[in-house]
Amino acid sequence: MFENLQFKPMAFVENLKYMGLGMLGIFVVIGVIAGVTVLLNRVLSKK
Repeated sequence: MFENLQFKPMAFVENLKYMGLGMLGIFVVIGVIAGVTVLLNRVLSKK
């Protein structure tokens, strides 16, 4: 089952940029959702 399993530390280092882009994407989506929520609260709130 684990015959082809190899430890390659440089593979982790090479994939850091993709992990960073994924985290950036997550924060961007969270920011957009928070911004839309704030905008909707300001537009639709009764004063």
